[in-house]
Amino acid sequence: MARLTRRKERNNETERNTDEQASVQPCPECDSATLLTSADGSETVCEDCGLVIEEETVDRGPEWRAFNHQDRQQKSRVGAPTTQTIHDKGLSTTIDWKDKDAYGRSLSSNKRRQMHRLRTWQERIRTKDAGERNLQFALSEIDRMASALGIPRSIRKVACVMYRRALREDLIQGRSIEGIASSCLYAACRSENIPRSLEEVSDVSRVGRKEIGRSYMYIGRELDLEIQPVDPKQYVPRFCSELGSSDAVEAKTNEILDCSIAQGLLSGKSPTGYAAAAIYAASLLCDEQQTQSEIAAVAQVTDVTIRNRYQEQLDAMGID
Repeated sequence: MARLTRRKERNNETERNTDEQASVQPCPECDSATLLTSADGSETVCEDCGLVIEEETVDRGPEWRAFNHQDRQQKSRVGAPTTQTIHDKGLSTTIDWKDKDAYGRSLSSNKRRQMHRLRTWQERIRTKDAGERNLQFALSEIDRMASALGIPRSIRKVACVMYRRALREDLIQGRSIEGIASSCLYAACRSENIPRSLEEVSDVSRVGRKEIGRSYMYIGRELDLEIQPVDPKQYVPRFCSELGSSDAVEAKTNEILDCSIAQGLLSGKSPTGYAAAAIYAASLLCDEQQTQSEIAAVAQVTDVTIRNRYQEQLDAMGID
């Protein structure tokens, strides 16, 4: 039996090789089997003698020509790419709100009523169940808050993916949609090292800071998010820019933070308050007039926090 099996396998292999050789037609001029096909698939040429064996006259490319990337982007006629920031990923049809035709002319009254009915039904069929309505509202909230905070689109996609995971694993039930959406946005900023504090997110959210913090801890635990502690040095460029501080103050602030973090003084303290206190200490050392109230308003902390932190930072550097 083993001998017959091996014989059948050899016969099958021989038949496959014969079929492959028959499928490759040699060159009629020099009998060479080394044939080349052009990149656009329009011609088949013999590599040895250069004979054009097949020539396809049908051009499968676009009818327009482009000589640079900008022309190619403008002339291409394709739809928008799929995105995670829309509940249906951008695959549904969008009916424009303008009551005008393709030539820019206003529609008649009958056509306007018809388009109004089509828009109404389009909005209804885009969300077929409660889960899609939940997702539609949450993703719109994430986009609104991200726009108010000036967060890049890539971070919005990360936040939307986190919310989709939470909805898929049934973590939204019994909790506020706005709270979970805000916590996903804050978690996305933390995971991508975008310096946005919890106070800044709560200012643009429709829920309070405490609820966002609780939802953030819950989402991070259930989704196994590995988020590192916030580095206070990430806030320094933005705070110094809003305060109009010099480059010397910014450099001195980073030096103070490096020395304080090396001695373990940051443990258990707010990174925004610690960055604000370092800016105040650096402004004192550089002889720049920056009050505690101005710095506290920019960093969204209290004056007491700055007074309690900057003195221990100066002590860590050995400055009286």
